[in-house]
Order: sequence, then C-alpha cells, then structure tokens
Amino acid sequence: MTDRGAEREFDIVLYGATGFSGKLTAEYLARREPRARLALAGRSAERLLAVRRTLGPTARDWPVIAADASRPSTLAAMAARTRVVITTVGPYARYGLPLVAACAAAGTDYADLTGELMFARNAMDQCHKQAADTGARIVLSCGFDSIPSDLNVYQLYRRVAEDGAGELCDTTLVLRAFSQLGASGGTVASLLGTIRAASADAHTRELIDDPYTLTTDRAAEPELGPQPDFRWRRGRNIAPELAGYWTGGFILAAHNTRIARHSNALQDWSYGRGFRYSEAMSFGRSWAAPLASAIATGALSAAVYVGNRHFGRLPQRLVERITPKPGAGPGTKARRRGHYTVETYTTTTTGARYLSTFGQSCDAYQGTSVMLGESGLALALDRDRLSELRGVLTPAAAMGDALLARLPGAGVSLGTTRLS
Repeated sequence: MTDRGAEREFDIVLYGATGFSGKLTAEYLARREPRARLALAGRSAERLLAVRRTLGPTARDWPVIAADASRPSTLAAMAARTRVVITTVGPYARYGLPLVAACAAAGTDYADLTGELMFARNAMDQCHKQAADTGARIVLSCGFDSIPSDLNVYQLYRRVAEDGAGELCDTTLVLRAFSQLGASGGTVASLLGTIRAASADAHTRELIDDPYTLTTDRAAEPELGPQPDFRWRRGRNIAPELAGYWTGGFILAAHNTRIARHSNALQDWSYGRGFRYSEAMSFGRSWAAPLASAIATGALSAAVYVGNRHFGRLPQRLVERITPKPGAGPGTKARRRGHYTVETYTTTTTGARYLSTFGQSCDAYQGTSVMLGESGLALALDRDRLSELRGVLTPAAAMGDALLARLPGAGVSLGTTRLS
C-alpha cells in the first residue's frame, strides 16, 4: 500500500493546541522530539502564536495553521499537509467527526483522546471504509482513555503467546494506586455529552449498554453472558494476590472495556474467543473498604442509569453553571505530584495466570499528554512497527508494538509477570 504521508510538509499537526490538554501535549512534544516536523493548529492563529512563545526554542519555528471544525475545507487543507493529525478538540461528538472525515479522505493518520462511545461508533460507521481504502489509520482513545487499559491487555496477549500458554479468558484491570485531582472541563463535557445523547434516544442507550458497542459485526462477537461495567467485588475473586482488598466501579470502565474488546475483534480475536474483560478500582483493605466500595459502586451505577435516561430534562444553563469550564484543569504542581498504577490480571485457557502493569509518575492529565504525543510520534516515525490494519482502529490494534517500544523511554512503567 502506498504511504500517502511520505512526502507531506509535516510529520505531525497538533490540532487544539490552545486548550488545556493541547497545551500539555505541545509542551511535551517540544521537550521530547525536536527533530520531528511539527505544526500547531486551531481556530485562532493569534492564540496559537501565544502558546508557541511558551514552548521554548525547539518550537520557535513551528508553523501555525488556522483551522476550524465549522469550516470543513480548512480541516481538509490541514489534513492534506501532514502525515498525522493529533487532536485534543472535544467534545468529540460535537467537533470531531469533520476532522475524522478529512483525515480519512486524505489518507492521513489520526489520533485523539475521546472517551465518548457514540462518537467512536459514529466515526466507525461513517469513516471506517473510506479510511481503509485510503490507507488512513484513525486511532481512537490515545490518552488515559484508553491506552493503559488497551496496552495492558496487549502486553498480556504478547507474553501469553510467547509462552505458548493458550488464550486469554477472564481478564480484569484494577486501578491500584492513584491521586485524585478532579476532572478538567473538557473531560466533564465529554462525559456529559455521552449521557445527554443516551438520554435523548432509546437506540443510543441500547448501543451504549451493549458490551460490544464498537463492533463492526455484532453477530460475529462471542456471546459470553452479562458483562456489567460496574461491579462490587472482593479482590480475591479477581486474583489471589488481591486477597483482603475490595474493589468497586471505575468510572472509565464503560469506555475502556469496549476499546479492549474491539482490539480483540480487530485482530481476529487473537486474544481468544473466550476473552472476558472488566475493570475495577481498588478501595484498599481497611475496615471501611467494603462499605466504601459498595456505596461508590451503587452510586456510580445509579447515576449512570438515571443520567442515561433523564439527563436531558435538566436545564442546559444549570448544567453549564455547575460544571468546570472548557480549558480548565488541575494546576502544574498538582499534576506533577500525581501518579497512578494499573494492574491487569488474566487466566488463560491452559490455567496459567499472568499480571501486566502500567504506571506513570504524574497525574492522568500529564500522562495523557505523554501518551497522545507518543502515539503521534509512533504513527509518524515508527511506521515499520505499526500493524497492517487501516480504518478506524484502537491503540493496541494500530500500534501496540510501537507503543510498547516507545513508552518506557517516555517514563511509563510497563511489565508482565507469570504468576504462580
């Protein structure tokens, strides 16, 4: 297949560089890869220039590109100039599809930070075939949603295959250690956008409730019974190593689990037809942990259930008044003091057990800028490590090997262990 991006003007265009996540990503790229040909894009050239001035000498000559989701011709022109577009402009359901369409038409690779299921589904329905035809990789969810989840499963798959230990069966991610710093305005807007879409349409709710929301062929997916998004469990019911711990619902599970399941399908179910995936958050093992995990899981389940049916009845102005504004987020000191570690446990068809880990010594937002930046660099510079798949893809299916090679050099802790 011809590489349409081989002679483009830029390696990467960062679209949305003036927003909260966009600035973090621009700062990371300026520190990480001075050799790549980069440009900054967004609605206002003046604001882009102001951001560029904060990035130091590496970014001094980065061009700025005025492009606006309300003017698709500007997105098409931008996509035609670069090998890769990485975008932080959300909510993606409101602003994202025109850019996906532009990249699909131009044969330009794309990576985003979406945690919005219906945006992901609509991108697949509307653009997968054209992207596959033009050779574009449209890679969804390249931040905290959902690279730690997706890549931890991919690590397990590679290790189990190397050991000849069968296929993955029951697999559970546990958020073990983390700092809770609150959500940015963009994250809140994305979550509320998904809830609002579900509350407005019964068919959308049905798609969101399906464990295979992102499937391109529902009939081909394995039927493994109920796979609830939020569960209250003793740690020992996940793995013996978690004896004494209690786990509960993890708010990002509804999106992350579907990304991981779709990675399996995109790779011809190479993880296994019995691959059953869930996510949880550890509440520790104190005397209060059982009650805290039960209350949190019940409240989360109830909030999602009610919100997906009745959120649209709330006045829009009230919602906007009580939620963070777009562009707002945790401060620099709080981000740098942050940390998180996720552990993923699996049992294979031969009875072997494995653990994979993924962690960063920063909060999820700073970590997201690293993951999105490295995803863009992998798509632009590591093309020999990318999969042969084209179309609308997940991180593991598009660039699992490239990310496993890249992320340790970016400060990400990765690893797999065979358990007794």
